[in-house]
Amino acid sequence: MRMKAKYQEVLNLGEQLAIQNGDVKEENGVLHVTGTAKNQYEKNLLWDKIKEIGGENPSDIMANIDVEDTSVFAIHTVKSGDTLGKIAKQYYGKSNKYNAIFEANKSILKSADIILVGQELVIPNL
Repeated sequence: MRMKAKYQEVLNLGEQLAIQNGDVKEENGVLHVTGTAKNQYEKNLLWDKIKEIGGENPSDIMANIDVEDTSVFAIHTVKSGDTLGKIAKQYYGKSNKYNAIFEANKSILKSADIILVGQELVIPNL
């Protein structure tokens, strides 16, 4: 139970992200976590949280997280105050990657400068 308590924030994040087919077992001091994330971005969020708690190469947790949809990096629902630059910064770490998001969403966007609250944008794999 000690490892489960240590990594409780990871398990909470998995619940928030609605990870499918999730399973958690503790054996011989190692926490075994499995499940399926909706996309690569959500899988990355889980790994970032694991590394935040356990360090770069934790030996007390084994996580096998699959990705349901590998065709996209993420899906983003536009919120008030969002711009393509801000969205690119969130997902790619660089605002200048906004054009990749625009190109992937040309079917619903007429301009890179106009996005609407509630629109669901594909965040492509780079």
